[in-house]
Amino acid sequence: MNDRIIKTEYSDIMQKSFIDYAMSVIIARALPDVRDGLKPVQRRTLYDMYELGIRYDRPYRKSARIVGDTMGKYHPHGDSSIYEALVVMTQDFKRGLPLIDGHGNFGNIEGDGAAAMRYTEARLERITQEAFLSDLDKDVVDFIPNFDETEREPDVLPVKIPNLLINGSEGIAVGMATSIPPHNLGEVIDAVKAYMLDENITTRELMRYVKGPDFPTGGIVINEDELLDIYETGAGKIKLRGKVEIEKAKGGKTNLVITEIPYTMIGANIGKFLMDVASLAETKKTQDIVDITNQSSKEGIRIVIELKKDADVENFKNMLYKKTRLEDTFGVNMLAICNGRPETMGLKQIIRECVNFQYEVTARKYKNLLEKELERKEIQEGLIKACNVIDLIIEILRGSKDRAMAKACLVEGKTEGIKFKSKESKVMAAQLQFSEKQANAILDMRLYKLIGLEIEALINEHEDTMANIYRYEDILARRDSMAQVIINELDAIKDSYQRKRRTQITNAGEAVYVEKKIEEMDIVFLMDRFGYARTIDLPTYERNKEAADTENRYAFLCKNTGKICLFTNTGQLHTLKVMDLPFGKFRDKGVPVDNVSNYDSSKETLVYAASQSDLNLYRVIFATRQAMLKIVDGGEFDVAKRTVAATKLQEGDEVVSVVAYKEQRNIILQSKAGYFLRFAVEEIPEKKKGAIGVRGMRLAASDEIEAVYYSQNAVEQSIPYGNKELELNKIKLGKRDGKGVKVRQG
Repeated sequence: MNDRIIKTEYSDIMQKSFIDYAMSVIIARALPDVRDGLKPVQRRTLYDMYELGIRYDRPYRKSARIVGDTMGKYHPHGDSSIYEALVVMTQDFKRGLPLIDGHGNFGNIEGDGAAAMRYTEARLERITQEAFLSDLDKDVVDFIPNFDETEREPDVLPVKIPNLLINGSEGIAVGMATSIPPHNLGEVIDAVKAYMLDENITTRELMRYVKGPDFPTGGIVINEDELLDIYETGAGKIKLRGKVEIEKAKGGKTNLVITEIPYTMIGANIGKFLMDVASLAETKKTQDIVDITNQSSKEGIRIVIELKKDADVENFKNMLYKKTRLEDTFGVNMLAICNGRPETMGLKQIIRECVNFQYEVTARKYKNLLEKELERKEIQEGLIKACNVIDLIIEILRGSKDRAMAKACLVEGKTEGIKFKSKESKVMAAQLQFSEKQANAILDMRLYKLIGLEIEALINEHEDTMANIYRYEDILARRDSMAQVIINELDAIKDSYQRKRRTQITNAGEAVYVEKKIEEMDIVFLMDRFGYARTIDLPTYERNKEAADTENRYAFLCKNTGKICLFTNTGQLHTLKVMDLPFGKFRDKGVPVDNVSNYDSSKETLVYAASQSDLNLYRVIFATRQAMLKIVDGGEFDVAKRTVAATKLQEGDEVVSVVAYKEQRNIILQSKAGYFLRFAVEEIPEKKKGAIGVRGMRLAASDEIEAVYYSQNAVEQSIPYGNKELELNKIKLGKRDGKGVKVRQG
């Protein structure tokens, strides 16, 4: 065999391969078909359960068996995707009309996952059999080969209701996504009937029946006026709110009880909502919360927020709408596969496609039924005719050598080889002219059929068959008759499975809440050597001043509405809100500043902390490891960002000292090699925070600044150095950029 090497452009191969992949995901994986509202994995799972006989009135079967059979026969894409689809079809909090009856742990509304497939069991719901699978044996839809052409599967299920609207759908394909909200079954069926009676009906008129989405979690849709545009275009945003009730509690307190949540909150978002509410209290956005508990159960959602006695309940409720996911947005994009390609459709177009599909399915169903009735009629007429000449039939059978000879006589009138009692019988036998099917039925007929009652029953059956034929022909010939059949089936489904609407549709203004202004006051910021920070009131600090100053690395006044500035050795400035710090008793434990700011103690070292309002009144002196100095106006650090660069550093350099410039007169630089340089602070120039600064001391190649001190003229100040106390004011006063003097340690 000669190998052929085909040279082609790499980009052309990539383009073709990606397009093929994208279309495969769009058509065969992620998007539902408008006709049955199902994705391929859902359709295949339901069909496999139907084939396995796992009906609603039969025992449950292991989910693992269903998943394995579906994967082996129809859906070769992994067991997890099949089981996930099966689980979702059982969850009544995700689907308005569950299609599978699950037995075991199939997850819950709070986001807990289902148990492994080996532990759970499932079977079809009754409505799934009656409205999704009941007519599969009547050749109403096309069957296609499966992935390895060893089985056949339906191209689409003969669903009798617009499942795409009733259950909705969510899916992400390549370059497109679908998001269709669920609707009320009874309302959708009424809209379908209205369309069938008047195909020129408008979307506005259809919305007399379909008021809007009906989420299984209830809630309130608050933008009713925008729904018409959404249902006409098939895209838009639905605004949802949870349902909140007010209950009186003991001691004159009020409980805010959330009994229904937005559809978008199901799963992990319930936990996030609880954390968001707790965060409102921790960050002091509100001081009305006493306690919050999640009392939800199988009976429904119940989240209780206990409020203080004097709380403004309405204002607090509006704050929840604004600050949490109790008010959320559901993005609508009604995208589905229509005529083999993805298309965004409005309400009327979806209903039209579903109705056209129903006409097609019904026509194929009754055509199939008519063919069977005509076949039955033919056989019945043959048997009735045979009963009238039964003696002749018996004579032919007794006189024939085999079945083929008897059949040839009945069908073609061939009498050769058959022994007759008389010539008259032979002549009559030659004139019978039964059809092929009639002859087979006569030859298969048992003797008990010749009983009088059996013959009478055969005649009555023939009359019923003729009535059915007349009815089926009428349905196939007249669209009105077919429409009535479809409407009757829809009415039966509605009577059996409709339920009350859960989601309220209304117009509501934007939630407005007035944020309570916090009275500004002076408090004291405390931070210990381990980086734990807190605040206390001024009287408490004054009573414990000695202990506070001794036990804490920083203790200074600040405003409760202000910010704290944290300067680090990497030249960064991190700010944190004072309101984010716990306010309480003197001995209360604080919180790590890492938790309330961008400061990371594992990567940087805190050099200086100060109140931002204080820095606005002063200038700030910076000193680095390489002896670079500068003074910066403190107002430059009044920033909105949580982290900014406080100074510019040379490569390998770091900040060793940051102080507010108040009453200092001299600066003393101490190097690692034991050199001290003392000079006037006035020699340090004022620069912008983005500048490197000027050199304060000439260092040897391996030397660096180890410490920085400040002193005032005529004020004695000493530091421990080696085995002695070093008086800073006795160090010779020099000039900036000098080498300094060597001081021995002992």
